[in-house]
Amino acid sequence: MQRQIDAIIDLALNEDIGPGDLTAESVIPETARASGLMLLKSAGVISGLNIVGRVCQRVDPAIEWRPLVEDGCTFATRTVIGEISGPARSVLTAERTALNFIQRLSGVATLTRAFVDAIAGTHARIVDTRKTTPGMRVLEKQAVRHGGGSNHRIGLFDGVMIKDNHIAALGGDRAIGEAVVRARSRIPHTVKVEVEVANLDQLDLALGSGAEIILLDNMPVEMMREAVEITGGRAILEASGGVNLTTVRAIAETGVDLISVGALTHSAPALDISLDLRISDG
Repeated sequence: MQRQIDAIIDLALNEDIGPGDLTAESVIPETARASGLMLLKSAGVISGLNIVGRVCQRVDPAIEWRPLVEDGCTFATRTVIGEISGPARSVLTAERTALNFIQRLSGVATLTRAFVDAIAGTHARIVDTRKTTPGMRVLEKQAVRHGGGSNHRIGLFDGVMIKDNHIAALGGDRAIGEAVVRARSRIPHTVKVEVEVANLDQLDLALGSGAEIILLDNMPVEMMREAVEITGGRAILEASGGVNLTTVRAIAETGVDLISVGALTHSAPALDISLDLRISDG
């Protein structure tokens, strides 16, 4: 996991720095020192403190990063979340990449917490999707966990989801059972099979196939409620489509087990965080 995270960080640093930081190297004396505070400018849930530290270390091991809070906690505006110090050139070079990561990840965590709070007291759990920023999935899914949500499959390699296009390729709704049989014949017994359905007829076929998880795709709330009654606990039910902070409570109250929300990772606004630095002679 750490190697994967380092690869993401290195890609981001190479994108920003390239062969060198022209401004810092030409303007800032080599002996200058920097110290400063990372500050929340809007309230939210923090995620990515460890990534800030790793960015600093990849730029220059002489940079010292000390988080003052913990990932997964909610903090008010003007909260100081960390302290940084080290060679001024290096700190200035690391600044933007470090902020890009923590602002993005904290935004995901903050939006996730809003959805989790919206369904508090119900049976349902909020889960993410594969609608993530390319290359950032492992970090964004970590941020969802920091926000109190849960992770769906990480990628195509760790879960089977038979969707409408898969079923259509086999000839239509009546092929749902065949699709499940084909999947089971090729996957480990530890992997669950999920089938996407759009109506109650498809739900009956999916239940008959023995699918462990059934995704209710863009169903009206009343149909979802009926689907929960029909299923009677025989499969895990996941609601998806048309989910936002206005609709999520009603969806949760139907009795579904999971609510997947693509917006957690594809539409979360970055949290406003700044790094206030002081530069001094070495």
